[in-house]
Amino acid sequence: MISFNYETKFSLNNELEVADWIAETIAQEERKEGEINFVFCSDDYLHKLNVEFLNHDTLTDIISFDYSVGKELHGDIYISVDRVNENALEFGVSFEDELARVMIHGVLHYCGYKDKTEDEKALMRSKENDYLGRRS
Repeated sequence: MISFNYETKFSLNNELEVADWIAETIAQEERKEGEINFVFCSDDYLHKLNVEFLNHDTLTDIISFDYSVGKELHGDIYISVDRVNENALEFGVSFEDELARVMIHGVLHYCGYKDKTEDEKALMRSKENDYLGRRS
């Protein structure tokens, strides 16, 4: 089950469509949908998590905690809507498009994709672009 939680004033206005898109992505990657919780929050909220759990004293747009078991995906994906908004402005894309990219990025990590090397980053970006093109 895909759920959406809010620790800030932001909220999705199309939760069902987003959940369906994510579920389709998971199926395309030959994985099973488990419990995936998206938590939308502020920079401050995510920064505290970044320091407390990862020892990173930096701002970030996403932190994901992966509890997947085999091919069944489970986890918590925290997204800073402040960072997404800043990045959308910086990259010249809409907030909605940048948010979708960050959301699917987290799910692709659960599917086993990495982004540490240049080759891994290129594959991740290709997968993101493919699934972004499938949104309704």
